[in-house]
Amino acid sequence: MNNVSKGIVAGLVATVVLSILMVMKNSMGMLPEMDIIKMLASMMGGAIMMGWAMHFMVGAGYGVALSVFHGMLPGSSLLVKGMVLGVIGWLVMMLMLMPMMGAGLFGLNFGMMAPVATLMLHVIFGAVLGVSYRMLLGHADHVHSAA
Repeated sequence: MNNVSKGIVAGLVATVVLSILMVMKNSMGMLPEMDIIKMLASMMGGAIMMGWAMHFMVGAGYGVALSVFHGMLPGSSLLVKGMVLGVIGWLVMMLMLMPMMGAGLFGLNFGMMAPVATLMLHVIFGAVLGVSYRMLLGHADHVHSAA
């Protein structure tokens, strides 16, 4: 398996962890109106399964991004690089996707907890992404080749 494939697997692993946390968040009543899967589904015709599919495709895309761009990301470990990538993704979501979905800049139409909760989720996602990728590479901490 090449490094891009390993990145995709790491992205899917991180997305499973993120999905579990999102379901837990929703079941606890935290920001129930901010259901990213439903928001994605509404952009794709309303089918919840399409929202989930897009969610996992985006997660796999993060894995590809880590495998290709790890050398350009700050940090000395894949854990930190994954977290940085998670924060970059959060910024894109807050500045572009949230306003496009009607949630306002930084999702503030849902209140102050929206950007905080989503940032925490993205940092956790990035940490799992980086650690999973490192484990799939099978070495201690540094990546030597993107191929």
